[in-house]
Amino acid sequence: MKICVFGAGAIGGHLAVRLARAGAETSVVARGATLAAIRADGLTLEAKDGTFTVPVRAESNPAALGPQDVVVMAVKAPSLPEAAVAIAPLLGPQTAVVFAMNGIPWWYFLRGVSGKLAGQALPGVDPEGAIARAIAPERAIGGVIYSACTVLRPGLIAVENRQSRLILGEPDGAITPRAEALAGLLASPGLAVEVTPRIRDAIWSKLLLNLTSGPFSVLTGLPPRDLYTDKVIAATGRAILAEGQAIATALGCAVEIDAEAQVRQYLGMSHKPSILQDLELGRAMEIDALLTTPLALARLAGVRTPMLDLLTTLVRLRAEAAGLYRRT
Repeated sequence: MKICVFGAGAIGGHLAVRLARAGAETSVVARGATLAAIRADGLTLEAKDGTFTVPVRAESNPAALGPQDVVVMAVKAPSLPEAAVAIAPLLGPQTAVVFAMNGIPWWYFLRGVSGKLAGQALPGVDPEGAIARAIAPERAIGGVIYSACTVLRPGLIAVENRQSRLILGEPDGAITPRAEALAGLLASPGLAVEVTPRIRDAIWSKLLLNLTSGPFSVLTGLPPRDLYTDKVIAATGRAILAEGQAIATALGCAVEIDAEAQVRQYLGMSHKPSILQDLELGRAMEIDALLTTPLALARLAGVRTPMLDLLTTLVRLRAEAAGLYRRT
């Protein structure tokens, strides 16, 4: 299978190493110091199941790679509209595009949804429909990944989890050969992979964790372990979790998260959430995919979210003050 990973940062680099080790003809689209490092030394993954270095072809121009069987989009949400246009040379007639990204995806209402919300645009994550014009929704495979990854230096990724987890799913709920083939390639002792007929449930389950960890970390600079010892933070986190579950339920998703168990898990979590890493590194922050779009969905579903409204406003103002977010 010929697979290109678009974006060789923490998650993209992790997946590219797993794919190359599985025997896929793997390439990456990268730039700058990351491109130079991969060309010189390959990609290295330091994980609990071993340290692996693999040679992968790295290009800055997707046209140099040609059509692929699968493209894995592993960029940050603010970069996706531009990246979606750039991947055109990678798309053959049957090319699938996996979106291994955080937050509400651009395709959420464009495939596999019936009723009054079918076809609903989400301008927060797809301004002016640029992504949908560049990538047909039929190509999309949803991806939800649980992997605490950090780029130690260009081309070197460290994974904190003993076993990471990737959930793949077609937006229409079908279990397809293309999703199963990709899952088979990626599965390894360090990465459990499953294919689900309910990818939106998986999206909301991960998003609820993002909502109850990342925003607090952005506002304080602290990882969850140092936050959830505070009773007020823990209580607010439970309230936000309840609001997020109410949105998901109103949209027809089955999401069950034990709030007390989640608080206990946060007490052992020293990894900084990616949205805090972006703030500290001066990178565009995923405010819309993780915060403002879920709030837009709450309004569509008629769900009140007072705690989430406040937290989103505070994080947005923090990001604007840092010059890392501009309201659309």
